Amino acid sequence: MSKSVGAGYAHLLTVPNPRHVASLVDYFTRGSKPRSQWRFGIEIEHLPVRNDGSDAPVPYEGERGIEALLSALEPCYDGDKEYREDGHLVGLSRPGCVVSLEPGSQVECSLGVVRDSREFEDLYRRFRAEVDPIAERLGFRLVEYGYRPAGSYADVGVNPKERYAVMNTYLGRIGQCGPMMMRSTASTQISIDYQDEDDAIAKIRLGTAIGPILAYFFRNTPIFEGKPNRMPLRRQRIWDWLDTQRTGLIPGLFEDGFGWEDYAVDMLSTPLMVADVSHTPEVEGPQGQQVFIAWHENAGEIYPDRRLNDAEIAHILTTHFNDVRLKNYIELRHWDSLPMERASRLLEVVGGIFYDSDRFAGLVGLLDGVSEEDVLAAKADLQVRGGQASPYGRSLDFWRQALGAEDTLDDLPGDPRHPDLFQS
Repeated sequence: MSKSVGAGYAHLLTVPNPRHVASLVDYFTRGSKPRSQWRFGIEIEHLPVRNDGSDAPVPYEGERGIEALLSALEPCYDGDKEYREDGHLVGLSRPGCVVSLEPGSQVECSLGVVRDSREFEDLYRRFRAEVDPIAERLGFRLVEYGYRPAGSYADVGVNPKERYAVMNTYLGRIGQCGPMMMRSTASTQISIDYQDEDDAIAKIRLGTAIGPILAYFFRNTPIFEGKPNRMPLRRQRIWDWLDTQRTGLIPGLFEDGFGWEDYAVDMLSTPLMVADVSHTPEVEGPQGQQVFIAWHENAGEIYPDRRLNDAEIAHILTTHFNDVRLKNYIELRHWDSLPMERASRLLEVVGGIFYDSDRFAGLVGLLDGVSEEDVLAAKADLQVRGGQASPYGRSLDFWRQALGAEDTLDDLPGDPRHPDLFQS
């Protein structure tokens, strides 16, 4: 396979394994769904903070830590679907709800598949009804902000998942803000379906272009490293400079003819950061490890010359953190952690944009011809001018109406104990 000079000029001296490329394209193809089956997935990451007045972070370990929270939650979830590493409980699952941990023991609940905001709220209320009394008994609570409301990333340890130990080493030496992202950020992510390749690429492009605008409307990061946050899109700034080969805009996304194969080539050409061969019997890692660091090795240098299995593909795709990520669905990743009502409103806005045919077509037409440089300029404009920004030459009032985001429930706090703490 020859390497195109297009696709954002990324990884020009690499040539991915053709069988691996075909595996990813097939994986994306199998994710296609008719409109009648389009649904949503939604993930909310929560920051655990102490109830003693300090709002200090809660460690994974200990009788009053996050492992104790998960252990107490076990009876509410399927016993045969819990996830442990090295004897430590790090995840729970049942139909409609998966509980997992981010590196700094942020508690993530993944909900869905749901048809609408009402179904999301039903699932989320059940999750909170179970988790909140346990957390209260252990002396902490779960709050929703884009960044920890007190203390520093340096106060937070990394939980015992092998992947996170590797990421901690890698991201602590690459780019900017790696340890901050891992330990102190929290997000809301919404997943949507696609009909075919053309529909997927159109949705990824639109999501990438409008994501920063919606991130501004739903911003929720009042504090950064213990001080008032003055940057409108703080989490966006952290991610953009984390490791530019795997974050931000997808290389070549706005070039003519960009498709699934181009996306696959980028995924497979990037150094893996974390190699996982737990589903690859032909490969043994250093000292017999199944999860290990890959500073410069890409997928073709780790995985055998054969078609990749779905577990291998899923791992490769999760080593990228672009603003919009393609799996066998589309993951929109721009937004800060939000309280339920704001997350529900965001879900409604996203549904109107991507599943309402007329609005979707109108927005695609409005942004026809937008380039990578235009998106970068829109991000910069929002960061520098905030409410006075005019992304893509239009006012924020225009975009509120065009995106159906007139009411974003800005007066709802991320922590009821601090009802006046909002991002300016």
